[in-house]
Amino acid sequence: MLKLRSLAGSLSSNLCRLASNAHLDYSRYPTLQESDIEETLMRGSGPGGQAVNKTNNCVFLRHLPTGITVKCHLHRLASKNRIEARKILLEKLDVHLNGEKSIAAQQKALDQKKSTERKRRQGKLHEMKKNWQNREREESE
Repeated sequence: MLKLRSLAGSLSSNLCRLASNAHLDYSRYPTLQESDIEETLMRGSGPGGQAVNKTNNCVFLRHLPTGITVKCHLHRLASKNRIEARKILLEKLDVHLNGEKSIAAQQKALDQKKSTERKRRQGKLHEMKKNWQNREREESE
């Protein structure tokens, strides 16, 4: 039962995030040209012992026009790390090129707007509850 509730909560939060993505402007989102990327596979670091020390599955990407670099060693497979590194590079490139108009900045502004709206509603509800309690006290006296 507990797993179902947590699953339902995560599904609803994912649906909310998808609904909020409808307001984001992807028109300025950059595209990667493979000719603009220098890719190097290297040995990773961190926990994992011999398996990490033997395999070249850490991906290092450099975007040649801007000089932005990304190092990714999240997965055991180099193919997954290559995909993940490109995603990270795209996000960094978007922030570098678009600044305040980047997807990350838009998402942050949207989240902040939702947070302030939620706080406003909570304050309003708290005020209504306080007024109701005061009326109840006055009626009982």
